[in-house]
Amino acid sequence: MENIQPTERTKVVRHRERGQYGRDTVNAILDEALICHVGYTLEGQPYVVPTTHARIGDRLYLHGAMANRMLRTMKTGIPVCVTVTLLDGLVLARSAMNHSMNYRSAFILGIAREVSEEKEKRAALDALVNHVVRGRAAEIRPPSPLELRTTIVLCLQIAEASAKVREGPPIDDEEDYALAFWAGVLPLTLVPGSPIEDPRLAAGAHVPENIAAYARPGWRR
Repeated sequence: MENIQPTERTKVVRHRERGQYGRDTVNAILDEALICHVGYTLEGQPYVVPTTHARIGDRLYLHGAMANRMLRTMKTGIPVCVTVTLLDGLVLARSAMNHSMNYRSAFILGIAREVSEEKEKRAALDALVNHVVRGRAAEIRPPSPLELRTTIVLCLQIAEASAKVREGPPIDDEEDYALAFWAGVLPLTLVPGSPIEDPRLAAGAHVPENIAAYARPGWRR
């Protein structure tokens, strides 16, 4: 897949070797992450808010209630920044200053537009549900007309974006490699637990396979 052309705002400066601009890399990070953080400014005050997201092609979708301050502010056309981070491991070096983390991160800059056309809005809401659990939208009641009217959906083009990836062992000062301190990587991963039934679950409702064998894109089970 083609690269995303880096700009002065998205080019990785610190540890340039970790910068990645392939659209497939950015998309994979967005697809695996359950949570993104949205940065915006309101009346001179910066805010960073965690929320969920979904990607369709080169578009990122966010949603929330009409009363949501972040979305109401974003739909006025202000610049926003969306970031996601996947933590893969703790990098434990021989010296305090060389400790690090293995991670995959991506961020997107742009101006979001409000989605008003019903077909796109429903597709975005289905994608948001399916982003959390693959295939879930087909198993549940879709949004009612009232729910659709009282929900804001915003779309952000994935055009000005980049990724940053750190992997591998610690990098110590050459003279420190002879020190008798343990060094290496402690891998970290999210692990789903056993599903817990709603106490008001209807008779005959069984745990779907996509929940019983839950996994994210990119997970290794």
